[in-house]
Amino acid sequence: MPRPTGRVLTLLELLQSGGTRTVAELADRLGVEGRTVRRYVDQLIDLDVPVESVRGRYGGYRLAPGYRLPPLMFSDDEALAVLLGLVAGRRAGLTTTQHTASETASAKIRRVLPRHIARRLDTLLDTLAFTDRPGESDTPDAEVLLTVADAVRHRRPVSIRYTDRDGRRTERTLHAYGIVAHAGRWYVTGRDARIGEDRTFRLDRIADARTLPGSFEAPEDTDPAQRVLSGFATAGYRHEVTLRIHGTAGQIRARLPAGVAILEELTPAAGQDGATERWLRVELRAERLDWLPGVLASLDRPFVIERPEELRDLVVALADRLASHARQA
Repeated sequence: MPRPTGRVLTLLELLQSGGTRTVAELADRLGVEGRTVRRYVDQLIDLDVPVESVRGRYGGYRLAPGYRLPPLMFSDDEALAVLLGLVAGRRAGLTTTQHTASETASAKIRRVLPRHIARRLDTLLDTLAFTDRPGESDTPDAEVLLTVADAVRHRRPVSIRYTDRDGRRTERTLHAYGIVAHAGRWYVTGRDARIGEDRTFRLDRIADARTLPGSFEAPEDTDPAQRVLSGFATAGYRHEVTLRIHGTAGQIRARLPAGVAILEELTPAAGQDGATERWLRVELRAERLDWLPGVLASLDRPFVIERPEELRDLVVALADRLASHARQA
């Protein structure tokens, strides 16, 4: 028969699963009487676990937010999910500037794992390989991240101190539409109130954030992720490239994702079959062009280079090299 302390911990686990639990339900799950459940609840309250009583027909007990995090009760699967999530977050670079936080959290959970689960976890981590390199990018400050998230949620302006890629520091008022995690970095997208235009900012370059009085209305078609990707595709780079490619959006996106290029479907000319003459205009910007000929070759679709002329020369040079190699015995 479980000891009273074990039942108290079981009670805590039941309450942590969410919702309001009736005394009768808890008594049945613990195998005790209702008055014993109330005594166990009192013990949790003595330990500063924020248990509150709910009156009424569907009343009972539930956990309330407290001034500190109470002891958490995880099942084996939940503990593994949390630990693997911490590992994935570190690999992707999606952590805060408190680099040790995920490490200490992992250590605390692993320290109390049952031995058989700990062994299986170690086996998984020892045999796990990644196809990408660990994220090495700078990560945002936790307080900045939470402050901006609160501003997004309540549609409140937020003042930020931002350092751009050239080292220039400015203070801006941002009407933030959303936070986006992309390629191991955190971004916030919204309207820069000073210039009246939409902008995307890296959260790790924000040194300070504070919400301001007032509120704003976000555009109805707000899609923060799409805005971030479109911002990458239209960012100011050395070369502006325009192509026409015969194929579907899916075929083109396989090599030129939304963060790289913008697609526009072209209307077939008079007398052309829209099903067979499916051309899309592709626009992108790039600092260098030497990677594009290989991408166009890998698409294996008919294409027309509208600009720049330099890209046409690079594609012809690649085609000549490939033909020369293919003719060699």
